[in-house]
Amino acid sequence: MPTTTKKPDAATLDVELAGLDALDVPIAPAPSPGRRAWAVAWPKLAAVGIFFLLWQTVVWLHWKPSYILPGPIAVFKELWHEIQSGTILEAAGNTLQRAALGYGIALLIGSTVGMAVARSKVLRTAIGSMITGLQTMPTIAWFPLAIVLFGLRESAILFVVILGAAPAIANGIITGVDHIPPVLLRAGRVLGAQGLSTYRYVIIPACLPGYVAGLKQGWAFAWRSLLAGELLVIIAKKPSLGVRLSFTQQNNDYVAMLAAMVTIFVIGVVVDSVFFARFERAIRRRWGLVDSAS
Repeated sequence: MPTTTKKPDAATLDVELAGLDALDVPIAPAPSPGRRAWAVAWPKLAAVGIFFLLWQTVVWLHWKPSYILPGPIAVFKELWHEIQSGTILEAAGNTLQRAALGYGIALLIGSTVGMAVARSKVLRTAIGSMITGLQTMPTIAWFPLAIVLFGLRESAILFVVILGAAPAIANGIITGVDHIPPVLLRAGRVLGAQGLSTYRYVIIPACLPGYVAGLKQGWAFAWRSLLAGELLVIIAKKPSLGVRLSFTQQNNDYVAMLAAMVTIFVIGVVVDSVFFARFERAIRRRWGLVDSAS
């Protein structure tokens, strides 16, 4: 027997259309650059404020005399005085030059070794665990050998910086290559990627997240190794942040010592925020892991 369809009445249509209209929700406009900058800056400013508040609280508790543990106001006054005189700027400039040179060499060596080990089973078996072993060695353990090989010269510091940073960079790129899906490599070969084009268009773009993590870790190892080297290897007529730390500690100038430590900390934060954080965010956006409206 034939079935008859009942036409919806006007009230039902209104309800259904209202439901469809509700799906057409207007997209909120992207925040302005100022709001995005503030959203990034305020958590860091709050953390810095809490840190200095805790520092000042320890000073107020008189755990140590004020000449041994000065407060942040005295330290920043000393830091401003050293900035005006150019003392701390010259020391920071020499330290950053060494950091750039040592990290650049470590980047070249670590990337080359890491890519070779990641793509060769023979090299992975031979030296894969050795790279991790080099990374786990304390920085200070290399300095006796570095001083024997190079003497109390700048090359001894660079030697330790390279040994501290290169294994971390190599391990980062090895980890990034290991996490590339095999189907992606097969798709690249089907599309004609062979030899160097496979690295350029498939392997390197796909391993960038792990590679950037290795770069950040390598910078941390390089920065720590460099400061340790400057504390031990003092080069005449070439001031540095490590030398200032050593001299202020020997002269019992604890305000200047803390000013140098604050400078070292600020440089580390600025390098991460300006270079690595932006690079990492650009990669995440390229991979579709960042909301474009945020």
